[in-house]
Amino acid sequence: MRLMTRDKKRNRNPVRASRAERQYQSSLSQVARQVGSIINGFPPGDPAAEPTITTMLDRYADLLNDWAVSTASKMLVEVNQQDRKAWAVMTENMSKALRDEIRNAPTGQVMQGLLAEQVTLIKSIPLDAAKRVHELTLQGIEDGTRSSEIAKEIQRSGEVSESKAKAIARTEVSRTASALTEARALSVGSEGYIWRTSGDSDVRHSHAEMNGKFVRWDSPPTLDKMTGHAGCFPNCRCYPEPVIPE
Repeated sequence: MRLMTRDKKRNRNPVRASRAERQYQSSLSQVARQVGSIINGFPPGDPAAEPTITTMLDRYADLLNDWAVSTASKMLVEVNQQDRKAWAVMTENMSKALRDEIRNAPTGQVMQGLLAEQVTLIKSIPLDAAKRVHELTLQGIEDGTRSSEIAKEIQRSGEVSESKAKAIARTEVSRTASALTEARALSVGSEGYIWRTSGDSDVRHSHAEMNGKFVRWDSPPTLDKMTGHAGCFPNCRCYPEPVIPE
């Protein structure tokens, strides 16, 4: 068996996805700002305005579909290209037959599944904002003494959506990289990988404990009540280092 060699200078994912993450976050931030503009166009906490806000955000989510497909596709293509480059470098000493097999791995189905999930996540930004405004408005009606505080929270909707956009970009670019690495590794008979962390102080304790451990592709671990592979948890910067046949 052979490890897909990682960066020896520091713990760094060989799939360079930082540019894809920046571009994806920038695009999703546009959605978050538009959500904030829609909500702040009405008096905060006004029960009479809430149905109109919800309708506008629901309509905005529907209108986002084609844009979401295009935006998510660009991210997926960029990460896929970086994953292919990483494999090309790390398999240069392997046989040509094995390199060709990895290069031509069937990733199409994985890409299609990821695309559908990204579109749903992008459209969730205005939909979740609408739900949040609805719930806060109800709180304002039920507790009039906190109406001014709740109104301020409603005005923060754009900021909350911005945080959600950032979390989606970081999590989903990392998850995409891990999913494509897994697909290519499985195509040549890999049974699992070595869990690698970014090696800094921000690594979660549960993830730090996984560093260096072998994980089977068909048996993802459960950490902090969530199940997934390296790089597939919210805001996770870990990555899988595949173990592949000689």
